[in-house]
Amino acid sequence: MFDSRHRSRPIAGAALAASLLLAAPFAGARAADAPDPADWPAVLEAAQGQTVYFHAWGGEPRINSYIAWAGERLKEMHGVTVEQVKVDDTANVVARVVAEKAAGQDTGGAVDLVWINGENFVSLKKAGLLTTPGWATKLPNWDLVDTADKPAVLTDFTEPTDGLESPWGMAKLVFMHDTATLEHPPTTLAALAEYLKTHPGRFTYPQPPNFHGSTFLKQVLATTIADRTKLAKPVDPASFEADVAPLFAWLDALHPTMWRQGRAFPQNQPAMRQLLADGEIDIAFTFNPAGASAAIAAGELPDTVRTFVLDGGTIGNAHFVAIPYNANAKAGALVLADFLLSAEAQARKQDPTIWGDPTVLAIDALSDADKARFAALNLGIATLTPQQLGPVIDEPHASWMTALERAWTARYASQ
Repeated sequence: MFDSRHRSRPIAGAALAASLLLAAPFAGARAADAPDPADWPAVLEAAQGQTVYFHAWGGEPRINSYIAWAGERLKEMHGVTVEQVKVDDTANVVARVVAEKAAGQDTGGAVDLVWINGENFVSLKKAGLLTTPGWATKLPNWDLVDTADKPAVLTDFTEPTDGLESPWGMAKLVFMHDTATLEHPPTTLAALAEYLKTHPGRFTYPQPPNFHGSTFLKQVLATTIADRTKLAKPVDPASFEADVAPLFAWLDALHPTMWRQGRAFPQNQPAMRQLLADGEIDIAFTFNPAGASAAIAAGELPDTVRTFVLDGGTIGNAHFVAIPYNANAKAGALVLADFLLSAEAQARKQDPTIWGDPTVLAIDALSDADKARFAALNLGIATLTPQQLGPVIDEPHASWMTALERAWTARYASQ
């Protein structure tokens, strides 16, 4: 799924401001008229000549290149221009839509399409700031989506998508190690803690509220909480401290044995990956099962790096694109979202030499020619098979991420 850069301020920045503004829906928030995807020829006609401002995380050059390629294809096929607005935190995009609504800008918004999931989607949905419900399921390529074996394409951090966002890719937390220096990595949190006692400084994680850092917190929470079923529900303030006490006890013990004694953290996942490449740490992680293979193909990691998962499963989800209610180029945004679901775009995205992001499509539903696109992919020497990836731990309710980031910041950010 996508990253966000470190913010030195606690979550009382844009993310918290947005969540406070979105605590109650804006009265009367309505999507401006949009072309009906059920009448696709009309959508294509309306999209001609439009410029789609696609707000997407810009921290990974391979992803930026992929989006540029998609823009070139859209220009060739449909006369639609795609401009990527590189963002470092999707919460800031949410805050912009909120500000436009507060200013009465119900049309001509700055954001046409946004790469999104989790609490940011939930916030916009609950405030009624996304375009017409059900648009995603009317896209021509929706029939190719694997809703049976990939149910995460229908829910986002336990929240039903209701066709308000279109799935783009799948994600699952995997860990990376260099077999040249660490042949048999620890595959439980307890084993990781023991490893660092004898190999201090050889592990770290990005600082929350960075997305990957927060995902690591959720992985530890899901492993340590007494009753995991609580994670499918909103945070209960009355029991939150008790629920997260084992998580923070584990981190309290781990931090002094981590890289820089847990007093500093890498800015984001690419920075953590670079520490692995430089031999400063032994274990890193990514939310893309083919991420290590993609980095090897790009010369960013040695070809001795391999991936592994923790016993009992790791956090997994889907990531999406959504259209704000006041988007200026809604027709163009629909055309881009549909193209991103095409077999051409999905197969290219899954190629580790391009990006390596897993597809949301049902391969069996494709034509023979499109099946061949996927069959021809070499997923890379460091990519685990679906069987090796093991079980998926569902994302907690979106409220847990916000609460965890706030609690982590209060406990550690000033150290």
